[in-house]
Amino acid sequence: MTNILATKISRRAALGAGLATAGVLAMPTILRAQDRSIKVGVYGGYFKDSFDKHIFPGFTEATGIAVESIAEPTGEAWLVQLEQAARAGQAPADLSMMSQVAMLKGQATELWTPIDTARMKNAGNLLDQFVNKYPDGRVAGIGAVAWYITLVTNTDVYKDAPESWTALWDEANKDKIGLLALVSNSFLLEVTAKTFFGGTNALDTEEGQIKVFEKLAEVRPNVRLWYRDEAQFEQALKSGEIPMGQYYHDVTGLAAADGQPVRSTFPKEGGILDSGCWALSRASKKVDEAHEFIDYMCQPQIQAELSRKVGTAPTIRRDLLDLADEEFAAVSSEIDPIIPRYDLYTSKADWLNQKWTEMIAG
Repeated sequence: MTNILATKISRRAALGAGLATAGVLAMPTILRAQDRSIKVGVYGGYFKDSFDKHIFPGFTEATGIAVESIAEPTGEAWLVQLEQAARAGQAPADLSMMSQVAMLKGQATELWTPIDTARMKNAGNLLDQFVNKYPDGRVAGIGAVAWYITLVTNTDVYKDAPESWTALWDEANKDKIGLLALVSNSFLLEVTAKTFFGGTNALDTEEGQIKVFEKLAEVRPNVRLWYRDEAQFEQALKSGEIPMGQYYHDVTGLAAADGQPVRSTFPKEGGILDSGCWALSRASKKVDEAHEFIDYMCQPQIQAELSRKVGTAPTIRRDLLDLADEEFAAVSSEIDPIIPRYDLYTSKADWLNQKWTEMIAG
């Protein structure tokens, strides 16, 4: 199980909002030679291996379109490569899996060919938060995968699960908590806004942002570790050294299934739902194939397969899935999620980072 946890964590780091170190572009894998083909960029290692084994062959069998899978560099290095290549009229990949922040940056240069959802019979299955749109309403990207960050606890230390994110502020938890170290990957501003200010629209103004920062600063006496190394927090959570914090729902579930004294809880305010999109490079000539691929990926049986085999949360409605309650709970929740304010991490990144350093984790 240790190896499974490691691969889950490395997959998550790759899918984050542009924070990981750029990797090396791997050689593509051609699943089957066909007259029609498409190059699809996904993150390397465990994640790419899972798609190559469980997802791409079924698409080729169903459509006759061969998939050339490309191992993307992590972080925003791939966005830069796609931008530079598009200016030269080239597409290193036709479709790529992109973080939400990268999607917004790509929108600014019209990098993404709009997706015509009217051409896809399964697009109506998607939850609204997984349709990424240009300001004028054109669809820039379609949700590919999603995952949750939740409130986690050591069950030896906390016999009862906390019900709310307010537990992070409880004086009884002084020096007991581990939180993600960056404003742009912890999404704690959104947690604070949803928990104490009625929703993330409290972050619409700078005045509101300051109020949220001030409230979030009250957690500092309770925080023992602001972590960048996920494995460090995971070990401290298991041992009870740091018995509470925020962490990835599916990885925590795997640890619990392995007998570790840990639990993942969806607070009543919701877990934090992060995600990545399928986006089509404007330099790609494979528009038809891309629409077929995205439509295929929006099918309920494929979304269920991703949850079972890759460990991602579905991007479509629960009622369409054949996942058992236990299978669904392993990757997702029906509690309304906290959706990160990705717009702020592009429009106000420097200011937010400065305030975060001054007031929170500096």
